[in-house]
Amino acid sequence: MRLISSGRHHATFEFGDLRVISLRDGYIDMPPTRLRDEDGRALPVLPPVVPLVGDNLRLSVNAFFVTDGTRSVLIDTGASNNWHDPTMGLIYDALDEAGIDRAKVTDVAITHRHEDHVSGLIAPDGSEAFPELERVWMGAGDTSVFTGRLEPIRDRVVSVSGPVAINDWTTAIPTPGHTPGHTVYDVSCGTGHLLVWGDTVHVPTLQFDQPNVSWELDGNQAQARAARAALLEQLAQPHHFVAGAHLDSPGIARIARSGNGYALEYLAPPIG
Repeated sequence: MRLISSGRHHATFEFGDLRVISLRDGYIDMPPTRLRDEDGRALPVLPPVVPLVGDNLRLSVNAFFVTDGTRSVLIDTGASNNWHDPTMGLIYDALDEAGIDRAKVTDVAITHRHEDHVSGLIAPDGSEAFPELERVWMGAGDTSVFTGRLEPIRDRVVSVSGPVAINDWTTAIPTPGHTPGHTVYDVSCGTGHLLVWGDTVHVPTLQFDQPNVSWELDGNQAQARAARAALLEQLAQPHHFVAGAHLDSPGIARIARSGNGYALEYLAPPIG
């Protein structure tokens, strides 16, 4: 995996015969009280290694486009204009900057139902953001989100209830916990595996070193903690990489065991 180009809102990586393009949708600020200990209580003290902007945690929001030159899949879609914070909804600018034609996107894979991941299916003007969309892959436990604004896309949703191949190089793997349908996408090529996740980790400066720290909005904190532990163990193997929705943009890294936790090494400097 190596960086081959970047811009203000995107970064392109070569991954074997594939291209992986990180797309920056923006960022959101959240109170540090969202971080929870194993008993579900807010952390009494925030380690100094965790940076704050004002009094808040700043979370990057990323999506990822993967292509072999013929087929492609867009994993997550950002918030469009469905988020109260004007720092979001940049994915369409990122797609344009990266030279990706929205009219050629036929497959979208969603990590989970929360609005900063799924809302970008609908553009700010109310039209479908991807006019030739054929399939939206999503965990079975989260497909109820396709009502209201997202109702026009419901008939193209492919419900994922177990590991399933999206194409020759991407497999959807259910990892419930954050939401009932939270799903990770395993992108594989001859040189390794890239696990694309949504809300497995929210605060990378803390949750790799202390993976038992959870997030208030995890629907089932114990289940989310177990899913995170299993994924981190897998990612510590050779030739494995992670692409994270809330890792610092562009959000692609390798992971190694470190003490009782893990160490994160980004493959590109931050953008945005």
